[in-house]
Amino acid sequence: MNSMEIKYACILLLGVLISAVSQVMLKKAAMRHYDSTIREYMNPIVIIAYIMFVGTTFLSILAYRVIPLSMGPVLEATSYIYVTFFGIRIFKEKINARKIIALGFIITGIIVYSVWG
Repeated sequence: MNSMEIKYACILLLGVLISAVSQVMLKKAAMRHYDSTIREYMNPIVIIAYIMFVGTTFLSILAYRVIPLSMGPVLEATSYIYVTFFGIRIFKEKINARKIIALGFIITGIIVYSVWG
């Protein structure tokens, strides 16, 4: 992988991280009680989260201009790591052995692709 591909892979990874943050924002907004259905969807947290989702789409388009198409899904799999981390830290979710094993497979797959892909 050349330096240009690394730069654009980092752009894709940034987009995946931003997407995970926006998912957390949407979950936090969903946990609140609202006076009306309109307020449930038309509040700053939800609007910003959806704007972030749109931004990640543009980051993906930009990244796919340089990185190989086969690399995208591998890098996007890092979202499972981010979401699990945020779930534990922010929402105090419990992690069990199955989740740890699954994350291990994901990390192993990313490493295998990075080294031998």
